[in-house]
Amino acid sequence: MLQTLLGYVRGVGLATDWLVIQGEPEFFAITKRVHNGLYGGPGDGGELGRTERATYERTLKTNLSGLRAALRPGDILLVHDPQPAGLIPALLEDGFPVVWRCHVGVDDSNEWSERAWEFVRPYVEHAYRFVFSRRGFAPPWIDGDRLTVIPPSIDPLAPKNEALDRETMLSVLAASGLLAPDGAPHHPAVLRRAQVVREGAAPSADTPLVVQVSRWDRMKDMPGVLQGFVAGVSPATGAHLVLAGPAVSGVSDDPEGLQIWEETGAVWRALPASDRERVHLAAVPMDDPVENALVINALQHYAAVVVQKSLAEGFGLTVAEAMWKARPVVASAVGGIADQIVDGESGLLLEDPGDLDGLGKLVSQVLESPTLAARLGESARHRVVEHYLPDRQLLQYATLLEQLPERADD
Repeated sequence: MLQTLLGYVRGVGLATDWLVIQGEPEFFAITKRVHNGLYGGPGDGGELGRTERATYERTLKTNLSGLRAALRPGDILLVHDPQPAGLIPALLEDGFPVVWRCHVGVDDSNEWSERAWEFVRPYVEHAYRFVFSRRGFAPPWIDGDRLTVIPPSIDPLAPKNEALDRETMLSVLAASGLLAPDGAPHHPAVLRRAQVVREGAAPSADTPLVVQVSRWDRMKDMPGVLQGFVAGVSPATGAHLVLAGPAVSGVSDDPEGLQIWEETGAVWRALPASDRERVHLAAVPMDDPVENALVINALQHYAAVVVQKSLAEGFGLTVAEAMWKARPVVASAVGGIADQIVDGESGLLLEDPGDLDGLGKLVSQVLESPTLAARLGESARHRVVEHYLPDRQLLQYATLLEQLPERADD
């Protein structure tokens, strides 16, 4: 998302840079714990006490000098999510107006979200403004006049969202190992095959695919999608399930990725062979971002049904991407997904994300009715055009930035 927005902003002549902090695995384990907590979950169940706070602050202190060297008078800083939030007090002391942008949250607070906010609050509470994807995510101690709601958007011109014809789809998916070649020419842009866990051969080019594309994150509930599909989608539909995420070695700031990949694999291995044959786990290489985007694009375009059975969700960008491609989407009615999809109109919502039987029924409903699938897909694309393209998001940010002072103490 940031890469796309930077291009647009620079295109109108506004000097903008994207700076990334560095940290050791212990630091990212702590921030992942905070991340999951803001979603209302325990994460790895670890502590967020004095020791963790000391590690967090020590890591950010080592990043501060490099950040200061890159800043110039008059800069405005937009700090994203919990990882760099601890930099905010020092940046405010330096006189820079700081906006904290939080992409995650949960509508109904619980002990885990309250614990995470207790950890984060001392660093962010004095930011000049706050940006959330939806109002319900903001804690009550944030004044309404400092809160702006800006949902994310997709870039329709990005490699992940450009239009693909069927021949290109098939050649990309065959080259990446997600479909059988079946005579499709090898696509020259795909140099690395996905790491695929499967029983037997790859699906043929006429196999309907039910697809979830996600990070290997506990909140995305890949094992639950697998179980709901196997139990609730009849083999008579001919459909196969593909759970696709990034190669776990390619996301250095997510220590949970390998664990969830292995847990999902364990659930898959426990299935009878007949069920393993129709479920595929795919870790798509991240070495080349354009290649990765092309593979995910082809997979979403090809899908008969796109699923996003998240337990919690900040926005759910993969939902908007699939809707843009006019795919029928079945997704949990949580977080920003519930804002994107009008149930029964631009997709189907699963009210309880833990309802595996309900997931199977909704997916089966779409698979068994081409008319319904086409209607949902057409309406979904229209909704993205109306609400989730970058011009709307950029105008909202422009309005926000115009309200900021030149210095934090003005």
